[in-house]
Amino acid sequence: MAPAKAMAVLVLAVLLLAASSATAVHDYGDALHKSILFFEGQRSGKLPPDQRLRWRHDSALHDGATAGVDLSGGYYDAGDNVKFGFPMAFTATLMSWGLIDFAKTFGAHEGEARKAVRWATDYLMKATATPGTVYVQVGDAGRDHACWERPEDMDTPRTVYKVDRDHPGSDVAAETAAALAAGSIVFREADPAYSKRLLDRAVEVFEFADKYRGAYSSSLHSAVCPCYCDFSGYQDELLWGAAWLHKASRRREYRDYIRRNEVALHAGDTINEFGWDNKHAGINVLISKEVLMGKDEFFQSFRVNADNFICSLLPGISGQHPQIQYSPGGLLFKVGNSNMQHVTSLSFLLLAYSNYLSHANARVPCGSGGGGGGGATPLQLRRVAKRQVDYILGDNPLRMSYMVGYGPRFPQRIHHRASSLPSVSAHPARIGCRDGAAWAVSPAPNPNLLVGAVVGGPSNTTDAFPDARAVFQQSEPATYINAPLLGLLAYFSAHPDLAQ
Repeated sequence: MAPAKAMAVLVLAVLLLAASSATAVHDYGDALHKSILFFEGQRSGKLPPDQRLRWRHDSALHDGATAGVDLSGGYYDAGDNVKFGFPMAFTATLMSWGLIDFAKTFGAHEGEARKAVRWATDYLMKATATPGTVYVQVGDAGRDHACWERPEDMDTPRTVYKVDRDHPGSDVAAETAAALAAGSIVFREADPAYSKRLLDRAVEVFEFADKYRGAYSSSLHSAVCPCYCDFSGYQDELLWGAAWLHKASRRREYRDYIRRNEVALHAGDTINEFGWDNKHAGINVLISKEVLMGKDEFFQSFRVNADNFICSLLPGISGQHPQIQYSPGGLLFKVGNSNMQHVTSLSFLLLAYSNYLSHANARVPCGSGGGGGGGATPLQLRRVAKRQVDYILGDNPLRMSYMVGYGPRFPQRIHHRASSLPSVSAHPARIGCRDGAAWAVSPAPNPNLLVGAVVGGPSNTTDAFPDARAVFQQSEPATYINAPLLGLLAYFSAHPDLAQ
């Protein structure tokens, strides 16, 4: 056996063995509760009376005023004080997808998960209230990143950025449409009137995104780059938005749009990446459900793409050199910053696809040609996804949970301004832009626990983690890391032994 293939088989064996005989018994329900609680720590705007992370206070109440609009609310995306619409919309879409597919497993946490979605969708409704315009960012990223201050104190420019017909942004607009459409499904029964408003707005925003095509990274390059440039182009977001509108509305026009634009918008791309930038893998998995449920054979190519993508995540099964690496401790690994965003999003797709396969009594024909009993079973996909979740919660060489507040050992010095500075209650006096530097470089633990935050985690193949505020690539949390984790934790809280 070739060395590369032998190593792939060994890694897969480690992953599946660890999943079936975990070193710790995790309270996935508690982790789910904490993961949702994290979003309260990321809230911008006027905080509600039932705010549970009490060390956070009102902030950015006048966002949008310079443009004559109300853009208060929404989420800060990570450890800074800028509101980036692109990752916020993706966050809302993924939280909604988890609720749509696994609502019954959320149990007592379903209501608080819906509140987390609504905090985003309420803001996105404000950001799209002006026809032909989508407000996509509040805050000057360069000026903000030059300061270390609490969101309650910030005095950096709250510059407003938008896309419109003269400055197109099909990527961010279509992702916003996807978020609104997905949210409309989440609230279909809980709040039908709100659900209808979300879907109606999603239709309008998608029409704008498709009619005025262009990348927002071109229109707003100096504002959104390098933080959230869309390196994959806007084509994937248009297909993604259409797929969610089809799922939410069941209108034939969106099915026809996908078929008509499948080639032009590169639907065949099977890049094994899924996140706020690249939606191809998510598109293929989402649309494949239609095929597996026997609802639309015309989308068969998407299932083929999804199968190829899933196989690329399963070393030792595909029969090909694996495209995804795993660390010695079993963590899915991709080169770049904030590896945990890849871990949670790809694991979510593994779980979602395993769910679709189970209902169709099917499997993934990795290396089997589609015949016989070869390929990967839905249970194998779930085991690999569960192994990643367990790694995050502490089943790793360092025995460290990468979720703040979960387990006996977790990151103490996360790269997060509000968490690392004393709260307004503890330190009522203003902390200016430069005044926070002493806390930023301090080796002391953060004074405020951002409960539920999952940090970037190990960023190399040695499973090492420095727990240092300065190493933001590893120590910074982000909403789009936690968003896909909600569905995963909900499912495993109801199926901890993978018996079903």
